Amino acid sequence: MITKELISPKSIVIVGGSQDTHKPGGNVLKNLIDSNYKGKIYVVNPKADQVQGIKCFKSVAELPAVDLAIISIPAAMCPSTAEVLCNQKECKALIVFSAGFHEDGPEGAILERELVEIANKAGASLIGPNCIGVLTPSHSGLFTTPIPKIDPMGMDIISGSGATVVFILEAAMQLGLKLSSVFSVGNSAQLGVEDILEYMDNTYVNGKSSKVKMLYIESISNPEKLLKHASSLISKGANIVALKSGYSEAGSRAASSHTGAMASPDKAVDALFNKAGIIRCYSRTEMVNIAAVLSYPKPKGDKVAIITHAGGPAVMLTDVLSANGIKIPEIKGPKAQELLKKLFPGSSVSNPLDFLATGTAEQLGEIIDACENDFDVDSMVVIFGSPGLTNVHDVYELLSEKIRTCKKPIYPVLPSIENAGAEIKEFQQRGGISFSDESLFGTSLVKVLKNNTQVQDDDLPPVDHKLIRSIIDKSQNGYLAPEDVQKLLDAAGVNRAKEAVASTISQVSKMAKDIGYPLVMKVVGPIHKSDVGGVVLNVTDEETLSQEFKRMIKIPGTTSILLQPMLSGTQLFIGAKREEGFGHLIMCGLGGIFVEAIQDITTALSPVSKKESEIMIKSLRGYKLIEGTRGQEGVNQFFFSESIRRISALCKAAPEIFEMDLNPLLGNERQVVAVDARIRIEK
Repeated sequence: MITKELISPKSIVIVGGSQDTHKPGGNVLKNLIDSNYKGKIYVVNPKADQVQGIKCFKSVAELPAVDLAIISIPAAMCPSTAEVLCNQKECKALIVFSAGFHEDGPEGAILERELVEIANKAGASLIGPNCIGVLTPSHSGLFTTPIPKIDPMGMDIISGSGATVVFILEAAMQLGLKLSSVFSVGNSAQLGVEDILEYMDNTYVNGKSSKVKMLYIESISNPEKLLKHASSLISKGANIVALKSGYSEAGSRAASSHTGAMASPDKAVDALFNKAGIIRCYSRTEMVNIAAVLSYPKPKGDKVAIITHAGGPAVMLTDVLSANGIKIPEIKGPKAQELLKKLFPGSSVSNPLDFLATGTAEQLGEIIDACENDFDVDSMVVIFGSPGLTNVHDVYELLSEKIRTCKKPIYPVLPSIENAGAEIKEFQQRGGISFSDESLFGTSLVKVLKNNTQVQDDDLPPVDHKLIRSIIDKSQNGYLAPEDVQKLLDAAGVNRAKEAVASTISQVSKMAKDIGYPLVMKVVGPIHKSDVGGVVLNVTDEETLSQEFKRMIKIPGTTSILLQPMLSGTQLFIGAKREEGFGHLIMCGLGGIFVEAIQDITTALSPVSKKESEIMIKSLRGYKLIEGTRGQEGVNQFFFSESIRRISALCKAAPEIFEMDLNPLLGNERQVVAVDARIRIEK
């Protein structure tokens, strides 16, 4: 629960306030004073009568009632201090800078639990411990610098790391970004990233609340809550860009199936972000650049005009955008020739529009007006630096005005952070947000333009829930028997090949006649059949059938032999893996040996909507094979999509499914048929 006292307190006490601004308790007091906090400020310091011009109390017991307490004292003293504040001084918000809690061992963990219990019992908000504080339009409760300019429509930052917040702030301020709020949650003992996002969702008012949220996340403790409130915020008009650290894995995970090997907690994070519409990034610099792009109105399309007085940066930006499918349309015709006459000889308007190093502010204005009114582009990028020979105030003044008045967004790339440092500072003081590197800007623009709008869940296909539950309820942990796998696929409505299991020569002979030649023979038991010689294709006669049966039944781990008709089509893959806290990850890709050879896999978080399944299929690198290429028959994408969603529905009906493979499915224009499947149960 986030209380109003945390956001807009009428009084704040610094417990551990100090004259020494090199200490957290001293610098947070300085920040509050310097930012002209409008409420009452109290300080508790038993060793001083006055700190930074403010009278000191010797103990919290001497304080009057107070809304918010910022605590910077040894960890061992924090619970007793919080007890007095919450129970005797009506305190409804605590920000605890102090370290030495659960991150420091079992004794610290006990102190942290005590602190949470006190806050919960009093109905108070607790930020931290082990954090750098909170910044809102009402107060600068951070002990760090810099303190950015506050703008209610600026960016919101929520971070699980204190130091990282400082670095994000510095990077954001270099671009001219304004901040609305900063929450450093530290140990997240009571309130974590998900809880702050919930508060922002519940209080969001379109047009009055910050539209861009930046998240730095080290761990997701409540994926369901994060998905719910991120989705809700984005549906209301907000944008979220997130940096989730810890995405690599030191060493490989032991897994007993293709799906288990390819699934990972980080793929679950990707799937969650995709489902919500969160833009994921992988560095602080990338995050603030994406946030800066999001601070401009979103273009109506993906046609970009690049305006420059320097050829090299324009070429590099063109490369980045074009390589990622963003259009740089050629500009030509009478209007283009009319514009060219207004520029110096040697200029070009074909796009990039290069008006040379000698180009003037007036000429830049003519180019922008032409792109705004005459040319078929959706946005403009203006790259303008300075060799340091003259000032470029007039160019940046014109840019400020055009950004304000043009309907098409204009992104300024201003690389001369030294030569034109003063001009860029003035540009940002007028409210401008700029970029210093054209390639980094380009990759950021790509992520914004390519970000799929939120995918709303729709109803999953119907399944035989009663039959599914009867099979799952009687099953033990581990891999299901082939006959139970078949029943589950049938109950889910997944089209599968006709098959039979034999453990004797007489059985295999009879079943082969029932199914009909040609046949496929597979061992039952070993996990990776092809690795042990456990798959034989195109068996056309009884003699071969008998010989192969005798050989295969002797393969270690084999319990019986599976017979199926020999089918043809493109080999496909569908898998599912339960990831703790996230639910089931549903995967698809090219099947057979290609699953391991090229790992061309896309992933979504269950339940999978029609739109999501279509995006999964079309996002595969091998999508051309699914479409059909060079005379090769393609795959019926409706049936492939439907199979993906039916596996999602099966997992919803049977959350005990830990992992499953359908590999391969054979797809052609008429059908998609599962020819091999394994399902592992963990209750």
